[in-house]
Amino acid sequence: MARLGLRRCLGCGIAVFAATLLAAPADAQETQFSKAFVEDMAKSLATKAYVPPPETLPKGAENLDYDQFRQIRFRKERTIWRGEGSNFELQVLPSGWLFKTPVEINLVQGGAARLLAPDYSYFDLGPLTGKLAQEDRLGFSGFRVTSPMNRPDVFDEIIVFQGASYFRALSRNQVYGLSARGLAVNIGSAEGEEFPAFRRFWIETPAPGATTVTIHALLDSPSVTGAYLFRVTPGSPTITEVEATLIPRKDLGNVGIAPLTSMFLFSDIERRRISDFRPAVHDSDGLAVVNGWGENLWRPLTNPKRLQTSSFLDNNPRGYGLIQRARSFSEFQDLEAGYEKRPSAWVEPSQAWGAGAVELFEIPSEEEIHDNIVAYWKPSAPLKAAHAHNFNYRLTWPNDAPRRWPGAFVHATRSGLVNGPQRSTGALQYAVDFKGLSPAALSDLPQAKLEVSAGSVSPPVVQANPHIDGLRVSFSFDPKGATASEFRMVLQVNDKPVSETWLHRWTKG
Repeated sequence: MARLGLRRCLGCGIAVFAATLLAAPADAQETQFSKAFVEDMAKSLATKAYVPPPETLPKGAENLDYDQFRQIRFRKERTIWRGEGSNFELQVLPSGWLFKTPVEINLVQGGAARLLAPDYSYFDLGPLTGKLAQEDRLGFSGFRVTSPMNRPDVFDEIIVFQGASYFRALSRNQVYGLSARGLAVNIGSAEGEEFPAFRRFWIETPAPGATTVTIHALLDSPSVTGAYLFRVTPGSPTITEVEATLIPRKDLGNVGIAPLTSMFLFSDIERRRISDFRPAVHDSDGLAVVNGWGENLWRPLTNPKRLQTSSFLDNNPRGYGLIQRARSFSEFQDLEAGYEKRPSAWVEPSQAWGAGAVELFEIPSEEEIHDNIVAYWKPSAPLKAAHAHNFNYRLTWPNDAPRRWPGAFVHATRSGLVNGPQRSTGALQYAVDFKGLSPAALSDLPQAKLEVSAGSVSPPVVQANPHIDGLRVSFSFDPKGATASEFRMVLQVNDKPVSETWLHRWTKG
């Protein structure tokens, strides 16, 4: 997806869907509102055939390019809740460019909802100044919420909703990177991915001194409707409590719950096709999973030559996320992008999700402007049509996955061709660094248990790495003619794991 105007949708060219129901008149009266109101609306909508929303851009605004769209700026004096003693402020975003169909935004106060009518006065129109008829209205493509998270005198962005069901958030001292979505449908399918969209929003006016802002959303697509509630609490990390009720129009088998979308171009483990002065370019460098059995998994991301999918079967997962563990400027050497400041995203179910799998999609990419990584939870049983399915979870935006286990964790993974006679066979040398287990605290170094599904590996060597106060495991891998191989490694003491499990998929370049 375009990263709020910077990226295209994953796997869908430049098709971005942001939809609305029939717009209410500008002088619409207040209506009574509750969480049940949105759920009832979703249930009613699910009984009807899907109707694609019309594009409603004013004449003259329908062909804006990226640069022209970026010149349309919100007028800060129109900021909602400003000067009301609130810890939050709200700004709407214009429709245009990829966001051709506006969404409906309502403000809720005292149990009553009031439509926020489109109005040119919200924006400095830039290239559209004087070119739009007064009777036309430039609708809203989404909104952003700000809060004094980093400094008490500055309202910084904490969360943005824009395009389909995409949203992004920030914690303290971070810059935007990966995105979350309300729902994913048919990712990787031959029939093409479907992009459910948030069509209407209801944003509750925070009470003075409140530390949480509450957002409701109605989701719609050809296959499913849904009612969402987001409780957003900024901080370190920012917390987004999500309650989702889904009502499919038809049985849904290929569905992704709590999907995360990110970018990975290359790192020390994957740069075969890339020539770049920077050591690494990515918003996330690994998938972390704590499965239902309490095992901690770490799977470094790759930029494959061909699309690849990985499924991590599970029952009642405890958490998963796309994580950015590289946290120093030296690991990226990019003065503008700030990759070391990009957030991670961590999903923790608030209820038992049952059987299913965490699925990871890695899509080939040649440019850093494209999101090419997706991770989500896929239930093993299809979601039945005309039934309400609840998925509640806590989505946090930390620097790393939370650690509730004292074992070592993977700090970095590196690989390169082996020098010597084996080089002609494509043999590789791997170095996997672990932190969180200081060699000084150990009487003996742990053993590395390493398994591969194809090819052969040398006995892994574990040694202290004083530069990170941790450990390094080194080994070589000979494909032996294989085109792909799955790696699995864990550090052990007395046959018991003392590290998270490192996973890796090698494919022939």
